[in-house]
Amino acid sequence: MKNLIFVRHGKSSWDYAVSDKDRPLQERGINDAHLVAAKLDVLQLDIDAVFSSPANRALHTCLIFLRKLQFPFSSFQVVEELYDFSGESDLQFVKGLSDNLKTVMIFGHNHAFTDLANSLGNSYIENVPTSGLVHISFDTSQWKSIGKGTTIQTIFPKDYR
Repeated sequence: MKNLIFVRHGKSSWDYAVSDKDRPLQERGINDAHLVAAKLDVLQLDIDAVFSSPANRALHTCLIFLRKLQFPFSSFQVVEELYDFSGESDLQFVKGLSDNLKTVMIFGHNHAFTDLANSLGNSYIENVPTSGLVHISFDTSQWKSIGKGTTIQTIFPKDYR
């Protein structure tokens, strides 16, 4: 069994003259990330590894989760391939994961995460919102073999505000 948890970065700001990768989170993005991380923390999932896009907004969202979940920073990595908007690079990365990892959380971007949630999960999601989380389980022992899985849960900020 493999478990994949997608977390879209928090709401980001367009108020600064910076590159796309350097855009920061808005205050709402920070608050929503704390809210969703707290809801995930209650579930006490055994997460083996965490990976994040190098974009500032994704990385900041990821750090909020790592602190809330008290996840060891030694089991966290920034991965350039997760700065992806189509989902192709994200999926290739996931299919290349080590099979000794059972549950993995990745932080990244839309439209990639909505497309992947719909193509890999069994529930239609119109849009994975900022700070939104989607957990999909796969009945396989190899990441390279993941196909259609089961959408275990979604945690979207609007459902808890």
